[in-house]
Order: sequence, then C-alpha cells, then structure tokens
Amino acid sequence: MTAEDFQNGLVLLIDKPLKWSSFQAVNKLKYLLKNHYGLPKKFKIGHAGTLDPLATGLLIVCTGKFTKTITEIQAQEKEYTGTITVGATTPSYDLETEINATFPTSHLTNELILETTKQFLGEIDQKPPVFSAIKKDGKRLYEHARAGEEVEIKTRKTTIYEFEITRIALPEINFRIKCSKGTYIRSIAYDFGLALQSGGHLTALRRTKIGKYSVENAVSPEDFEQHTIHEN
Repeated sequence: MTAEDFQNGLVLLIDKPLKWSSFQAVNKLKYLLKNHYGLPKKFKIGHAGTLDPLATGLLIVCTGKFTKTITEIQAQEKEYTGTITVGATTPSYDLETEINATFPTSHLTNELILETTKQFLGEIDQKPPVFSAIKKDGKRLYEHARAGEEVEIKTRKTTIYEFEITRIALPEINFRIKCSKGTYIRSIAYDFGLALQSGGHLTALRRTKIGKYSVENAVSPEDFEQHTIHEN
C-alpha cells in the first residue's frame, strides 16, 4: 500500500486489544502511517463505532475520503459475543466498577435462562448505563456518575435481532447477540439479570461483526505495524 492509497481512502479492520481505548487504537495507526508514509498533519482518519476498553474485537478504521462513510457504517447492525455473570451487579454494569450487590442464583435453570432471552428479542426500550459517554446537561454521564451525582436517564429504542445462549456454566452465561446501532450490551447484561430475578453484569465482550465486515478479517495493531508498515 502507498501513501496515496491511505489518502484516497481505505477501510481498515482492526482487532482491538483488551484495555485499549478505541481512541488509542486510532492514534496508534495514525502515528504509524504518518511516520512511515510521511502523511500530512491534517491526514483524515477515524473509527466507525467506539468499543469500550474492556471489550475486544472489530474496530473499523477509515482513512482519507472513506471517513465520509463512517456514519453509514456505524448505522449497520452489529454482532457481539460475551459473558454475563449472574448473581451480582456493578454500578457500571461491567468490570469497570466493583460489585455493589449480590443476588440468589439457586433458582436458575437452563430452561429459564433460554426462555428469558425471548423477552429481549425485537424492539426494546433500553436505559443506557450511567457509566457511558452520553451527554446530559453538558457533561458525559460517567462524569456525573464518578462525581456521585444522581442523573435521570431516559430509555431509548433499540432492536435485538438475535440473542443466542452459547454456554451455561453458572454463574457464567455465554451469549451471541445481533443488534441495531446504539445497543448497550452492558445494559442487556444488567436487564437480563433482573429478568432472571437475580442480578447480572458483563464480564467479557467481543464485537465480531459490523454489517458485512467481520473480525475474522481483522488484524491487531501489532500485526498491522508488522505486515502493513514494516513489510512495505
């Protein structure tokens, strides 16, 4: 690939590592491309859909003229796999914060778990996590949450196309979900725990698809550096 290729526009599929922010991943690529190809300071690069630091998987990075397609890519349906741990909740609905309450799980059966997924199929009302980047009164929700401020969060419509349980080894429940843009899988984990008359939080998450793009065709930032940069 040449500097002209990147400036004209490419769609790069990156497998985001655990604990990296999406911003870090894009910055790493930007640094590599600018240094190796001598691209201008105003070189356009951006990602099509944030992944939390505690999630791994498909991050679509667009360069040059293809940055104009970011909104279109973001609007496509997404697929995730992950793990919900039942019997406990956290304020962030995932492992970012400590457990704040525990709940019984002795009543849970495979049949109940599988049956409960049906409540989440189709269009649902979802309340985003208080630890999220949505803005309220000029501040991001997580800023309000970290300051200990109570904030009223409105529900929003989202669509779950598929919700498959792939493994049950309590307290862990593995799943695969196909959903619309704007779905918070952390909220699904929390709400699923409630629906089971217990509690739940997200303990692993991997984005596997965005529209026609699959993580199977993605490379890690290290592999991108090794094979795209150093072998060119």
